[in-house]
Amino acid sequence: MKYLVEVKNLKKNYSSKEAVKNISFNIEENEVLGLLGPNGCGKTTTIGMLLGLLKPSAGELKIDNMKFEKNRIEILSKINFISPYIELPKKLTVKQNLIVYGKLYNIKDLKNRIEFLTEKLRLKELLNRITGELSSGQKNRASLAKALINKPKVLFLDEPTASLDPEIGDFVRSFLENYKKENKISILLASHNMNEVSRLCKSVLMMKNGVIIDSGTPSSLIDKHGRKNLEEVFLKLSRGENEFN
Repeated sequence: MKYLVEVKNLKKNYSSKEAVKNISFNIEENEVLGLLGPNGCGKTTTIGMLLGLLKPSAGELKIDNMKFEKNRIEILSKINFISPYIELPKKLTVKQNLIVYGKLYNIKDLKNRIEFLTEKLRLKELLNRITGELSSGQKNRASLAKALINKPKVLFLDEPTASLDPEIGDFVRSFLENYKKENKISILLASHNMNEVSRLCKSVLMMKNGVIIDSGTPSSLIDKHGRKNLEEVFLKLSRGENEFN
């Protein structure tokens, strides 16, 4: 078994507040791992540390068997992310954005890479449009193309289908399923859409107050907690063990 992401005893403190408290987990090659929890539980802080945007207070991060603090530049070339809360430069066209990010990652044969993503993500009609003028669904597909421009080994997804209509949301999920199957990448998915998590994720981590309070496959967690679906499990764990009986 090969782990592309290894997290050991990870902590993040802000003054007197502990945002992430000694968490450990691994992500296998070609696995989608769900990271779930209520707002403020530490999900975004965890992703920020895995992206190199935040420095851990303690613990160890390894990606593709390399320690982050010693191999930062090489690791950054192997990862990417998408979040609806972080937009592409609004005044550039979609094509200009992809060219800029492709050059930042020093992508060889960038023209063919952009053409491939344009076809797969149905971007042909959008390439010369100003990014800031696109709809939410169109921006999402453009951001996903940016996130895949460097052929990442590890992809971090923070609410990738938030605010999308059902058709575009389904298209994005189907695309991710097929792309993962064809490229054997690892994905960390933070989402509040429990149907999306059940569909895409092999395993799930449940976070609350900066710690991992439970983990397992979606079906095993549903069985363990005696619920009908993953949303009910989420509500039970978020509200506390003595509630929602």
